[in-house]
Amino acid sequence: MPASMVWRAVLIALFFASLLCTTRLAAQAGGGQSTTTCNLDDGRQVYVRYTPTTTKAEKIANGKPWMPGGTPMTLFTEAQLTLGSSSIPLGAYSIYPIPAKDHWTLAVNKNVTPGAAYDEKQDVARAPMETVQVVDATDTLEVAFAHVGARCTLRVYIGKTASFADFTAK
Repeated sequence: MPASMVWRAVLIALFFASLLCTTRLAAQAGGGQSTTTCNLDDGRQVYVRYTPTTTKAEKIANGKPWMPGGTPMTLFTEAQLTLGSSSIPLGAYSIYPIPAKDHWTLAVNKNVTPGAAYDEKQDVARAPMETVQVVDATDTLEVAFAHVGARCTLRVYIGKTASFADFTAK
């Protein structure tokens, strides 16, 4: 079996195992998880799992890594990615949007241990997010991918803020 197929099988197994674990934890906590997927042209995928939350349920603090619903978003990638000038190998990562008044930053962190505190020293990538204010506010967190060629643009909408980060597959 080619190495790329082995990696894909491992990533898919990790993805579903973590979904099962997270689903059990979320069921115990009374919350739920959502997943958004970017399908690359060659069949590889990039996933982000997150906890939907509302602007009423939590306050987003400027300058602090945000964990929607108290849990970091999780990135699973079957392709080597770049974010800004940083390379992100195949695997699973925690991702943290970091809000600021006029712009957000996205941190990709190698620590995926449930309940672990954010540690900037474990970031593998960090890049500014394009951030705009929208007219129609959304009370519920919305996370989605827009896909063009080898690029998956992560879109995060909450309140009147829309923030975007480009992941490019290699």
